[in-house]
Amino acid sequence: GFSRTAGTPLHFKGCKFHRIIKNFMLQSGDFTRGDGTGGESIYGKRFEDENFVHKHKTKGVLAMANAGANTNGSQFYIVTAANGTPHLDGKHVVFGKVISGMHLIDILDNVKTDSNDKPFSTVEIEHCGELV
Repeated sequence: GFSRTAGTPLHFKGCKFHRIIKNFMLQSGDFTRGDGTGGESIYGKRFEDENFVHKHKTKGVLAMANAGANTNGSQFYIVTAANGTPHLDGKHVVFGKVISGMHLIDILDNVKTDSNDKPFSTVEIEHCGELV
């Protein structure tokens, strides 16, 4: 489908990682504005937290980025901290983990950024899809 507000496709292909904080996380998913201020879900602008069953225990965890309780959109992050980010448990919904290509996560974690954690280089999702 397409975004109701921006008219962009509702997928991550071509989406940039707009925020990288070394030894913490890589953030992406803003396919409407590309700077961390946009994004939209298939359910509309925002949707409620699903659950907090899974924890931010390890490097490679995928979780929803949000602006507070029940404000999930399309933005997500990948944890790069070696021991996870347990301080985010109960605040961000964990929905998966990196199962292949962790060496790429390590490379992205070392991309140079400005003082606002924006990468100097373009870091983009080239292809995406569903694993079956």
